[in-house]
Amino acid sequence: MHRFFEQLSSRIIAPFMGESSRNSKVWPCRCGQSLFFRNSQCLACNALLGYQPEESRITSLSPGAQNGTWTLDADPDAGLFRRCANLDTPAACNWLLPANVDDALCVACSLNRTIPDLSDPDNPERWRKVEIAKRRLVAQLITLGLQVIPKTVDEDTGLAFDFIGVDLEGNAPMTGHANGLITLDIKEADDAHREQVRAQMHEPYRTLLGHFRHEVGHYYWDRLIANGPWLDSFRQLFGDERASYAEALDRHYLQGAPLDWPQHYVSAYATMHPWEDWAETWAHYLHMMDAVDTALGFGMSAREMDFDYQPFPPSTLYEPEHPGGEAFLSFVNAWIELAGMLNELSRSMGQPDFYPFVLPAPAIAKLHFIHLVIQQAGGKADEVLAL
Repeated sequence: MHRFFEQLSSRIIAPFMGESSRNSKVWPCRCGQSLFFRNSQCLACNALLGYQPEESRITSLSPGAQNGTWTLDADPDAGLFRRCANLDTPAACNWLLPANVDDALCVACSLNRTIPDLSDPDNPERWRKVEIAKRRLVAQLITLGLQVIPKTVDEDTGLAFDFIGVDLEGNAPMTGHANGLITLDIKEADDAHREQVRAQMHEPYRTLLGHFRHEVGHYYWDRLIANGPWLDSFRQLFGDERASYAEALDRHYLQGAPLDWPQHYVSAYATMHPWEDWAETWAHYLHMMDAVDTALGFGMSAREMDFDYQPFPPSTLYEPEHPGGEAFLSFVNAWIELAGMLNELSRSMGQPDFYPFVLPAPAIAKLHFIHLVIQQAGGKADEVLAL
């Protein structure tokens, strides 16, 4: 029996032991207490904290030479910073911005075009939940090197968010993306409402972060694929996006997804139209990258994998001979291992699966394609693959 538990312990721990990732998800306060992405104050020494998006880190702060400015304990020579003006709002933003800029809002909060009506007593808490998810999204985009440009800077190509409720006529907003504007029904921040909609739509997964990752995929399709050098390859892999979206939408909700969709797509909704296949696969790519990067940030690694199933071979990649193909394939197989373990942990608590999806081989090619697009655009995606 002792030997059994020794083997079991090794089986769980060994695949993930190793060096931490480039982008840790836990940082030390000046007092030594562990700090996390959401923290704005240390629970041990009460030091004020701030998130520096350019360096992907939380740090304790010390007062700067000028009133309202701060220096970083993690890097005292980095200059002076200010805390985001949304710190003291229900958004409770803990991000920093350089003290020498005129903006009062950090890069994440500057993307807001419309915030919820705070006279509604339910909306302050809804807004807080929405902003927590949105900050995680924006932090990841910056980590990947992708441009995050507010519409206030560039109306034509920038990004913005509307967090709104029913209009004066009682009509609920439609969550979606159009020309860089991502609209979210603020009621999606209510767990009971979101779960009801998830069940009605027969979705295995529905979260605020999932919404944001999907919709921002549409935004980056416009920025990285449309009318660019990747377009022909996109059409070969995902299909021709010039097909009528309206007809595809009607067909999907009338007939549903093809019965064999699990063999070709990451989700049933991805079958609806090439744009949705891209956005769904993009969202899964961000899920996978963030989860694996978080695992690495806590000292886990996937260098010593011991698979209980057949791992994906190089032939499943979009470019099997690509120099970074082996690292990407290791990342994918590490994700399958990690997701399987976390699913079992969720089941042990009587909870739904952590990752209620099965990735088919054709989806791996699409994920690799998205990785190559993001790497070319931002130049940092490969850094997360140092498993």
